Amino acid sequence: MGIEGESQARIGIDAAFIQSLEHRPNSKYCDFTNDQIPLIDLSPLNSTTPPHPSTLDSLVAQIHAACRDWGFFQLINHGVSPHLLHTIQSEAANFFSLPLQEKTKVRRDLDNKMGYYDTELTKNVRDWKEVFDFSRRGAICVPASFQHESDENPTMINQWPHNPPGLREACEKYAEAVEKLAFRLLELIAQSLGLPADYFNSKFEEQTSVVRLNHYSPCPVPELALGVGRHKDPGALTVLAQDHVGGLQVKRKDGEWIGVKPIPDSFVINVGDCMQVWSNDKYKSAEHRVVVNDKKERFSVPLFLNPSHYVMVGPVPDLVNEKNPPRYREYCWGEFVKSRRHSNFKNLGTENLQIHHFNIS
Repeated sequence: MGIEGESQARIGIDAAFIQSLEHRPNSKYCDFTNDQIPLIDLSPLNSTTPPHPSTLDSLVAQIHAACRDWGFFQLINHGVSPHLLHTIQSEAANFFSLPLQEKTKVRRDLDNKMGYYDTELTKNVRDWKEVFDFSRRGAICVPASFQHESDENPTMINQWPHNPPGLREACEKYAEAVEKLAFRLLELIAQSLGLPADYFNSKFEEQTSVVRLNHYSPCPVPELALGVGRHKDPGALTVLAQDHVGGLQVKRKDGEWIGVKPIPDSFVINVGDCMQVWSNDKYKSAEHRVVVNDKKERFSVPLFLNPSHYVMVGPVPDLVNEKNPPRYREYCWGEFVKSRRHSNFKNLGTENLQIHHFNIS
């Protein structure tokens, strides 16, 4: 009997969820070790008076070390109201508890990627999750073709359900606050690279950023499936709120998976592929995944800070020289992410587009 017949007969779940042997978590819950991603306190920036230059230098140095050594860090005293965090998690729980027929009234598809979805794939394996996506700005306009000029510019528009009635307001208020935090972090990261604080801001004038509500229900075989398979985020920066359950794991440089222990009212921050390319590999986009368990549901809310669709992503000129030449060819962000999205909907049988395809050998 093949794996499909075996899995469905023995454990009663679709074989599409089963990870290959080398990528199975082989655990029924997320372990937390003493080795954790860096913790950064942003309180110096939330004071009514500007921070002392030495305090700011220390904060920038911490961010530099975290982005260089891990590509991840946890953030506390960030200035986002705990009320906003608790409200959006509560409204997300209300939405995902609705009957499937209610949730699919705002189902996303190939034409409009905003809304509800429950059959997403990562690395051609189905994730054990359901999601609801929305754009921070209400709509995202992306050209139908990046090869030829066209008057057709399809727009992905937010789809808001009637129920729960408080979901839209909670999402919009949360997204506004977290976007401000994301740009504050973007400026600190720019400074940590020796660039002007506002260096990257112009790349986000028509940003394609997305906020996602994630729901991971209990899984009968958490040792065989993943909430989200191993991956790297393609954008610039991700700001993630997670609940108390835990499940996010980050791949350390030695290949070990490290469970990120939840800290109440904190955010988990990671740099994405765009930042890796802009920094010319000074900062690395770290591989991560989500493990599930067989007893507790879990919720998380990431904001994916993504540039404008027309932005050409390549090493920052000020960060390359004769001794440190460019390691990547430029690519168009919109074209790059558009090609990757197709693999979210069906198994293409091959690896989707990655930044290593633009390596200069």
